[in-house]
Amino acid sequence: MTPKKPLVAIIDWAKSPLGDPESAAERAVIGDAAEVRRFLCGSDADFTEEICGADALIVWHNTPITATGIARLRNCRALIRNGVGFDSVDIAAARARGIAVCNVPDYGTEEVADHAIALALALCRQLFPLDAEAKQLGWVIRVEPRLRRLRGLTFGIVGLGRIGTAAALRAKALGFKVVFHDPYLPNGADKAVGVSRVRTLDELLAKADVLSLHCPLSDETRHLIAEREIALMKPGAFVVNTARGAVIKKTAILDALREGRIAGAGLDVVEDEPLKTSEEASAPNLIVTCHAAFCSVESKLEMRATSARIALAAVRGERLENVVNGVS
Repeated sequence: MTPKKPLVAIIDWAKSPLGDPESAAERAVIGDAAEVRRFLCGSDADFTEEICGADALIVWHNTPITATGIARLRNCRALIRNGVGFDSVDIAAARARGIAVCNVPDYGTEEVADHAIALALALCRQLFPLDAEAKQLGWVIRVEPRLRRLRGLTFGIVGLGRIGTAAALRAKALGFKVVFHDPYLPNGADKAVGVSRVRTLDELLAKADVLSLHCPLSDETRHLIAEREIALMKPGAFVVNTARGAVIKKTAILDALREGRIAGAGLDVVEDEPLKTSEEASAPNLIVTCHAAFCSVESKLEMRATSARIALAAVRGERLENVVNGVS
């Protein structure tokens, strides 16, 4: 009797699937080493018996994996987050069950950095209000007080990791003065990249004309930017977030926009996304881009191939890449 093949289950978000029904990119890597199947789920409450018996799970973002769901996994060696962030997975529960949680930290570095810069440029040059004026067959530059020359503006970065560094280099090339805050980097990181460093977030907030967030979401960074922090910023400052939505307190940023306490915000991610009401969506000087900063034809293929490579190692019992919860 032929032994049953291992199963790699791809958990795609039922509300807005991001993969393809054939899982072609994953099958190209995994080949005949395992069966590859895609499942549409809203959360781990939708896990079938087949999913619970899988040897590895590849999980797209927006599908939360809780301790309850993890407790149902019978054979899983690796739970692979198809992306950089892993805050949607209860990594402690997975560790307690001996399940490695892995991510793909480098696939979309260029795309997210490009997107952050694009949002910053759209805000500094007020592209969307000018576009709307022109399409109403008008030609009045009502947003002139918000139009800024890039050279000499301070581009403040929170988190100088892979993406933060890529954004810093792009901003520097455009003429911004780049300043960053990252308490976890060793001395000299600023010299290696050729940017300036401040030791406190408060100092960065006071300096920044554009604040760009590039830190992971954790208990430490949840609501890192809230009412107190926004009050420290310049009234003409712009906020850009391509990291995780809950790094910024949603009510705080929307209220600040309505009250004119900052000049604008470009948010690829929002807390409790997507936006829930027309009132939220109508906040003035707000750009929102559907958690799409990571996305390009090239980045998605790279991400999926990396996740599949980790899943293949899992079903073969080999060493795993990018483990974030300490399970070997």
